[in-house]
Amino acid sequence: MSDLARFSINQMTVKQLSMPELVGACLDLGIDNVGLWREPVQEYGLDATARLVREAGLTVTTLCRGGFLTAIEPEVQSRALDDNRRAVDEAAALGTDTLVLVCGGLPAGSTDLRGARERIAGALAELGPYAEQRGVRLAIEPLHPMYAADRCVVSTLAQALDLAERFPAAQVGVAVDTYHIWWDDTAPRQIARAGASGRIHTFQLADWTTPLPRGVLTGRGQIGDGSIDMREWLGHVEKAGYTGAIEVELFNDGLWARDGREVLAETAERFVRHVAG
Repeated sequence: MSDLARFSINQMTVKQLSMPELVGACLDLGIDNVGLWREPVQEYGLDATARLVREAGLTVTTLCRGGFLTAIEPEVQSRALDDNRRAVDEAAALGTDTLVLVCGGLPAGSTDLRGARERIAGALAELGPYAEQRGVRLAIEPLHPMYAADRCVVSTLAQALDLAERFPAAQVGVAVDTYHIWWDDTAPRQIARAGASGRIHTFQLADWTTPLPRGVLTGRGQIGDGSIDMREWLGHVEKAGYTGAIEVELFNDGLWARDGREVLAETAERFVRHVAG
């Protein structure tokens, strides 16, 4: 098996590449898997993207992203549900079985974390069956606690699983992302918990580098540049039974300023050196 057989490049890592450029670079480098984002898919066209990746023989490992389900106002929540149904339909059209959810932060003026999480559960009760009917699983991605206020009130794998386990695993599971959970010494136990019920729907890598940039959202480090032992975390998910693709998802201004094909080649090399090798 090739050292890149399980490697998937998340589109955000090389967002400077157009859709055809990304697909062409993957083919040139022997990369078989790609994680896509809704915005560039919509820009290029859903049908055109589906046709492009299918004809190239690429597997779409995930679609990012759905979520943002914490609104209090019924009309805002209704619009969010409609958008998530569209995201499920897009994932199905692209041939991926996994839609990653960033569930949403606290509504303006609210300090009610528990209430926000309950609204997520209510939304999942509607979205889970819809997704299952279309062959798509919803993957709740816990984000680092620094994002709890504005992006995601689900901060740990335990919290994500507490939500996911209310529903069948074929409907709702979790995304395990090293960048967001590496600090949590309970995370290995939660990975085992997720694996026992078949709820690890995707595994993503990014390193933690310091000092953090002013815009922490774009501070994900290239594999091998930071504090995370990638092989250790791969060992945790494999011990839990995960055998799927391993996505590298980097939000990094420095990488985005470089030639995208060069960044893709570097990322594949880092994957081989620090993960698969």
